Amino acid sequence: MNIQDMESMNQQLIEHVGRVIVGKERTMELVLTAIIASGHVLLEDVPGTGKTMLAKSVAASLDCTFQRIQFTPDLLPSDLTGIHFYNQKSGDFEFRPGPLFANLVLADEINRATPRTQSSLLECMEERQISIDGSTRQLERPFIVIATQNPIDNQGTFPLPEAQMDRFMMKIRMGYPSVEESIEILKRTAVSRSVHDLSSMISREQLLKAQEMYTSVTVNEDLMRYIVQLTEATRAHAELSLGVSPRGAQALLRAAQAWAALHGRDYVVPDDIKVLAEPVLAHRLVFRNRVRQQEGLAEQIIQQILSQTEVPTETLTTGGR
Repeated sequence: MNIQDMESMNQQLIEHVGRVIVGKERTMELVLTAIIASGHVLLEDVPGTGKTMLAKSVAASLDCTFQRIQFTPDLLPSDLTGIHFYNQKSGDFEFRPGPLFANLVLADEINRATPRTQSSLLECMEERQISIDGSTRQLERPFIVIATQNPIDNQGTFPLPEAQMDRFMMKIRMGYPSVEESIEILKRTAVSRSVHDLSSMISREQLLKAQEMYTSVTVNEDLMRYIVQLTEATRAHAELSLGVSPRGAQALLRAAQAWAALHGRDYVVPDDIKVLAEPVLAHRLVFRNRVRQQEGLAEQIIQQILSQTEVPTETLTTGGR
């Protein structure tokens, strides 16, 4: 696999998922970018905007094992990780793996689970392993969590803590469709077109090769400095008590490499970082006034920082290419 193959993969996936999902090409590109960069995704928006359908459509397009978990307040950590049970026939304890032992996991309405259950995701999302009853089990690559949550429904929900939010490479909002897109959605609904019409078109081997290939994308030191300047600006911002962590800077770098590869380039340009800064960095900001954090100002702050930070010239960042 080469860079051109990755660009073709990007275009094919958008076209393939586009048979079911209408008008979300940029969202699909962002999700695939995170998957290629081995990052997890949080899809957030009001009910009915297609969060679950998008995740299921992407999963159906990948020849990988898939599990969907409906998060509820009574969900236990063992419901996710699995349990040891006593087999009367063999006379010994056996391990029954939970739904986290899959390549792609859809955590639907993740904020409805209790903090105890949410915390069971921390180890597997960061280290790709699960510790159960004193033993550690490695998760099979690739391992990606796509979570959904509803930002307006507070009853019966448990907000994700900062440590959990920081584990997600991107937080993406779906947004409402345009009038034309809404009409197209109704047309497809009339003929019952659904995710079941999709078949896998990217093999697990192709995905693993792509996850190795993107790291060969060149990132000039000036662009690395640009990423650091953006993250440092969040830490110095007057309205924020907590800015972007080093993990966030690493996530932006890896996402930029994957985005460049999916667009047929073996080098990163400033526009790659500017496109990805909001979905990668905004959800990592913590406001001094927690009420303002609920108003969605994080994205505005990222855009403000982008407009105030000097952008490296393209000749420097591409080495004159």
